[in-house]
Amino acid sequence: MTLVQEAYMARADEYIELFGSIQATHPTDRELVTRWAAGVQGRILDLGCGPGQWTQLLHAQGCDVYGVDPVAAFVEHARGHFPDVSYAHGTAQHLDEPAGALGGVLAWYSLIHLPPTEFDDVLTEVARCVRPGGGLLLGFFEGPTNEPFDHAIVTAHWWPIAELSARVTRAGFTVTETQTRTDPGRRPHGAVVAVRGPHINHDQTAPHRDQMAPDPSPAHDTGR
Repeated sequence: MTLVQEAYMARADEYIELFGSIQATHPTDRELVTRWAAGVQGRILDLGCGPGQWTQLLHAQGCDVYGVDPVAAFVEHARGHFPDVSYAHGTAQHLDEPAGALGGVLAWYSLIHLPPTEFDDVLTEVARCVRPGGGLLLGFFEGPTNEPFDHAIVTAHWWPIAELSARVTRAGFTVTETQTRTDPGRRPHGAVVAVRGPHINHDQTAPHRDQMAPDPSPAHDTGR
């Protein structure tokens, strides 16, 4: 068991109580995730699904979706609370999928604890599993520099949206949309939407940053 798994297992009940319902998520995030999923053709993997609330939301929307998480307590909770949805134990480093099998991957705050040295390998693994033309949606903590910070559970990392977009591009995706938001009293939020290209092109460059205006709705720190 990794340090991240141990840290989340130790506080799983607390995390589920705070963040385990879709009502705890930001309405702007729900709009983005559901809009993205509606355009995905094929099966969607909710990678690092946590307690399973996003997977359930997309299932209710009619998507062919399943969730994977490395924390056994989250998988157990998700299976118990959302029995009509498929959940499995697994890691981002080794996805149990053949090449090109997925229509899209949602990684909503599930890669924030990855050290930068491991991030590209995970993106490469995701790209391997997503079909050409398939989608990727990442949610993360946005910051001016890529550096670690003291997250409530275990060390996480800030990512400049331009740097993260460049890494996504190098993995074989084309970034089509970026969003940022800073709500009062909350950490800055970032999101990257991308489409899998027909092949990996290391010479591609990421598009410019698209700054989204702050949303006036109640803030939510995803925590993960």
